[in-house]
Amino acid sequence: MKMLLAAGVMLAALAGGCVAVSTTETTMVAPQATLAMPPITIYHLEGRRSERIVWLMEELNLPYTLVYKRGDLAGSMAEIRKVNPGMPVAPTVTIGDQVMTESGAIIETIVNRYAPGKLTPPLASADYANHLIWMHHAEGSLASRVIADYRVWMIKPPTERSRLVDSEAEVQFAEDYLAKHPYFGGSQFSAADIMMVFPLNFAMNLNIVDKTKFSNINAWKARIEERPAYKRMLAKARPDGLIGSPPALPAHAPSGPRPGQ
Repeated sequence: MKMLLAAGVMLAALAGGCVAVSTTETTMVAPQATLAMPPITIYHLEGRRSERIVWLMEELNLPYTLVYKRGDLAGSMAEIRKVNPGMPVAPTVTIGDQVMTESGAIIETIVNRYAPGKLTPPLASADYANHLIWMHHAEGSLASRVIADYRVWMIKPPTERSRLVDSEAEVQFAEDYLAKHPYFGGSQFSAADIMMVFPLNFAMNLNIVDKTKFSNINAWKARIEERPAYKRMLAKARPDGLIGSPPALPAHAPSGPRPGQ
């Protein structure tokens, strides 16, 4: 196409004519068709990240099979190893013949293929970008930080805040966002909220941060926990409450500014 445009300009120049050429191309985004959904099986550990996928399917009202041994984490892990011996983690999900891990990737695959437009802000909206940030921030920044701090502080409790971004800074970042938006998807509940629950619960329930300091997060948690799909997820995926939960930290880092701030 560009060669034809260039040739037209050259011919016009030779003929003494004047040609105005626009190289701006308009990209049309066609609506995505819903694909036929193969059987989906969720291999689950109670109280772990696999709850996200159960919750997602309940929100979308899509059929699925849930596999775990109630009250038996070792037994549930044995079920996972049968289908995913190379990386036995929860969630492990089969979509037809394909085995998937990583809850964010699983959520985006299910939504984009089988429920396009659901639990996702409109593509052209500002909320879409924020939704996508939190979809990835949940594991890439928040979970990795709070889990790392938990492991270190179980060995040696902190006496001051880190000079780097620490767990409190991560949770405060979420708190500040929720001061301006009711959900991590912006104005409406989205899959980003499903992603963010696990690391925020981990940080607050295990005393990695002082959970009484984050009123916006606590209000958001109260809203999402009232959703019918969330309650159905709990009844199916965590019928006996949390089992095998790690112990809470005896102390978190002191609140206040980080050194050097």
